[in-house]
Amino acid sequence: MKRVLAATLFSLAPMMASADYIDVIEFKLKEGCSFQKYLAIVKDFNEWGAKNGYQSEILAPVQSNNLVSMFWAGRTKDAASFGKAWDTWRNAQADANSVEAKLWARFLACSTNVARYGYDTYSGK
Repeated sequence: MKRVLAATLFSLAPMMASADYIDVIEFKLKEGCSFQKYLAIVKDFNEWGAKNGYQSEILAPVQSNNLVSMFWAGRTKDAASFGKAWDTWRNAQADANSVEAKLWARFLACSTNVARYGYDTYSGK
C-alpha cells in the first residue's frame, strides 16, 4: 500500500511543481471611471509587476449572469512568488510616495473590489 501511495505521489509531483498561481479579483468600475482609464492603470501596474514576477489581464464579461463585474486575473509562477510580490506590494503601502501606494490610490479612485480568489492551475501535460 505504501508503495502504491508513494508511486502515485511521485507521478503527480511534476504536475504539481509546475502549477501557476492565479489571483482573481472581482471588481466594479466606479462612476466616472472608464474602462480605458482602468486599463491605463493596469498597464502601469504591469510595469511594476514585470519586476516582481506578477502579470495581470482584465476579463470583461461577454456572457455571464453578472454583466456588471469584471475580473482581474493576475498570474505568478507559483503561490510562493505571489506571496513575495504581495509582501512587496503591501509593505510599500506604508510610503505614500511609493510607486505601489500611488498605483493603489489610482485603483481605489477608479474601482471597488467585490471579492478575491486564488487558484493553482494544472494543465494535465
